[in-house]
Amino acid sequence: MQKVLIITYYWPPAGGPGVQRWLKFVKYLRDFNIEPIIYTPENPNYPIIDETFLDEVPKGIKIYKKHIFEPYGFARIFSKKKTKKISAGIINSKNQSVLEKLMLWIRGNLFIPDARKFWIKPSVAFLTNIIEQEGIETVITTGPPHSIHLIGLELKKSSKVRWITDFRDPWTSIGYHKKLKLTVSSQTKHKRLEQLVLNEADKIIVTSNTTKQEFSKITNKPITVITNGYDTYGASTAILDVDFTVSHIGSLLSGRNPKNLWKAISELIHEIPDFKKYFKLQLAGVISSDVLESIYFFGLQPYTELLGYISHEEALRYQKKSQVLLLIEIDSEETQGIIPGKVFEYMAAKRPILGVGPSKWEVGSLISESNTGRTYDYQQFNELKNSLLEWFQDYKKGQLALPFAKVEQYHRRELTKKLSKYLAWE
Repeated sequence: MQKVLIITYYWPPAGGPGVQRWLKFVKYLRDFNIEPIIYTPENPNYPIIDETFLDEVPKGIKIYKKHIFEPYGFARIFSKKKTKKISAGIINSKNQSVLEKLMLWIRGNLFIPDARKFWIKPSVAFLTNIIEQEGIETVITTGPPHSIHLIGLELKKSSKVRWITDFRDPWTSIGYHKKLKLTVSSQTKHKRLEQLVLNEADKIIVTSNTTKQEFSKITNKPITVITNGYDTYGASTAILDVDFTVSHIGSLLSGRNPKNLWKAISELIHEIPDFKKYFKLQLAGVISSDVLESIYFFGLQPYTELLGYISHEEALRYQKKSQVLLLIEIDSEETQGIIPGKVFEYMAAKRPILGVGPSKWEVGSLISESNTGRTYDYQQFNELKNSLLEWFQDYKKGQLALPFAKVEQYHRRELTKKLSKYLAWE
């Protein structure tokens, strides 16, 4: 059985989508004659905790851990709340305090590629022995944080292992980079490291075709697309809501703020008495103050339910029982290739997906091809309003459903099968 070392910052009990990708791969890799070995921090600074993920770690999996120094611990002395938000990627776009601006500048310019950079050297020294001890020939690094890839880079030099990089998100083209107040010198360092990793890795995995096209301009190394997916859960059944619930499951960062959608909902509430009677907007996860301000500006506060952070099990239940699932991405060219992990669980829930994102958003093709909903750009006010009205009318008739949804190719086991083939070496 081939042994593969997987280096990941996010591992249970971390919550959120970042942990699920490799937790699910690890769950099924043994089915394809591959034995995964995990390396993860001993004392990580996770912005979200979900203890339920611990139950999904396969029995007998070897997990190595080592202490990590993280400067976020010092930053919490000044502002625990702001530090947690920045760590989670929640960056308000306006009304930033002097402290917030300073923290962002420090994060962007002093910690390159990110605040986990201090884990690189200790990890390389520690893992060099583990690789020899376990007889490991293949190492996989998954980022962000992209400092994890620098561990793989050094291990390839010192241990001569085969090295595969997995990019759950892009590196220098991701939207929040512009908010980190990077100097020209810092931008250059990020691009140099990105180019170094992409050209030294033996193989590269990305989660979208857009990222593959972007990276193909930087490197000639093999690149494959393996998206995120959904898994089978015994407790994921739920009775449909009585109300016309439109639910967004997951954090809404600043910038994910489709004002035309909030306006369309507001008009439907004022124009159609039944819509006003049955409509409910459910938001689960951390919600940016910018987004909440816009929702309340359009008079939607009485119809909005803030669920806060919910466990993955609860998220699956909300996805199954909601009438419509809302998917929102930042309206920018940089986000055209961003495919949120939850979209696949949305698809598996087989409830209509209403997506709002950038023009040419890759998610649009996924949703269209799987017959699981509709996507629009931020300017398509009439289309958004008409879709909501059409689905509301189907809801009133008891006919709001997706009878032709096709999602099986995105099951986590099928995706792991694809990964196992990519791990084969000629």
